[in-house]
Amino acid sequence: MLKKIIVPMVMLAMLLPLASCKKWLDLQPQDGLTGAEFWKTKEQVNAAVIGIYASLTASPTGARANAESFFLWGELRADMITSTLATTAEQQDVINVNILPTNSIANWRGIYETINYCNTVIDFAPGVLQQDATFTQDALNKYVAEAKAVRALMYFYLVRTFDQVPLKIKSTSSDKDIVSIPKSSQDEVLAQVQKDLTEAEQYAVTDYGDRASNKGRITKAAINAIQADVYLWQQKYTECVAACNKVISSNSFGLIDGTDANTWYRTLYVNGNSNESIFELQFDNQNLNTFYTLFNTTQKKFLANSIVMDEIYTVDFTDPTKFDIRADGAAVRATDQLIWKYIGLSNTTSRAQTESYAHWIMYRYADILLMKAEAQNQLGNGQEALNIIDIIRTRARALVATQQNPAPGDKDGVADYILKERAREFAFEGKRWYDLLRNARRDNYHRMDLLLDMVATTVPPNRQQSAIAKFMDQNCHYLPIYYYELTTNKSLVQNPFYK
Repeated sequence: MLKKIIVPMVMLAMLLPLASCKKWLDLQPQDGLTGAEFWKTKEQVNAAVIGIYASLTASPTGARANAESFFLWGELRADMITSTLATTAEQQDVINVNILPTNSIANWRGIYETINYCNTVIDFAPGVLQQDATFTQDALNKYVAEAKAVRALMYFYLVRTFDQVPLKIKSTSSDKDIVSIPKSSQDEVLAQVQKDLTEAEQYAVTDYGDRASNKGRITKAAINAIQADVYLWQQKYTECVAACNKVISSNSFGLIDGTDANTWYRTLYVNGNSNESIFELQFDNQNLNTFYTLFNTTQKKFLANSIVMDEIYTVDFTDPTKFDIRADGAAVRATDQLIWKYIGLSNTTSRAQTESYAHWIMYRYADILLMKAEAQNQLGNGQEALNIIDIIRTRARALVATQQNPAPGDKDGVADYILKERAREFAFEGKRWYDLLRNARRDNYHRMDLLLDMVATTVPPNRQQSAIAKFMDQNCHYLPIYYYELTTNKSLVQNPFYK
């Protein structure tokens, strides 16, 4: 079960000692653990790899959990959430397009901690071949594939969020390894991402033998999903379709049946690790997520924006038996705008705080289909894209009011339809801002209007003109480098908009 792929926090503490305030990027030295005392057996390699996954759900150094960062980075600047009286000033500043380098939401510390776990496995696991006669080259290749794939995913998040970032692919295993590194361009980082994914795909596992591992660890299908996402971002549409087709042709995944809304919801979001899932971060009752405090207490930080029910899903007031299964009781509770996806045990029953262990879904089969639709549309295959949208909408029992009928040759019209369907399908799954930015920046920011129009629904009226002026500058679409990193790494320079 879950404990097979999540190591105790004490193991995390062993693998990554507590932070020193002077360490660049918080990639902590691991003297005594990266040498002869630790890297001796295949069991220790396995523990180090499991530590990579554990670091995605909780940080031993006190950094914000990566799963929470993925939500904040993917949703705060978009249009599907709104603030409450308990929203922090830092969170409100991001919503209002007013973020400063002192805002801790821009702190990438947890991401680089995970990257250093990956680097450490890549650097030191090969040495165990000489230490443990039962450790095989095949096993080593599979472990390194996992590390490279997670590292690639972390850098993909970083470049979409910050644009240019330091590219460090060697572990920080002792004080002598701590060096100042300047930022690399987005193209340089993405080239490394693709290299890691290509190498990982060659050796990745297809089936670990148990469901929790198949969904909670990197598989070949997870690598293909990341590849498709990266290619889509890079506007490499033929390659994106090919990566999607690898997942589809594996015949290992499918859409969860939507005939019964409650069964669909519980299968996909409550139980988790469904047949639709490709890769999701695993939580359990001993490793709770932070979403309960964000969404379901008297001090909840966020609610669903009113447009979620009014415009994105809509309601059939004449026939209450007709409803989009992804809407009320799934993404949101319509009566009070609670973000329901992570706090519900059913369509109507909420979790207790001790039950806050909904998984964070990174990729699922619906994402593969809609990424393929987006790429096919850009390749001029609009009808195929529309056919895929119909598959997604049919499963969800989407309402006629949200149906659009763009001509197959209307590339912008079909792209808008896909974008809106992605909003319905992946509400609050940390994808909305990246979806908007990817579509806006396509073809040299051909669709800047997507960002400018969004301001009217997210920013208070007295701040809207300022927000629009900021969004007109493409450098504003990325977060600032957190001030702490600038003070500890003198080779770093602030992102242009925030100088």
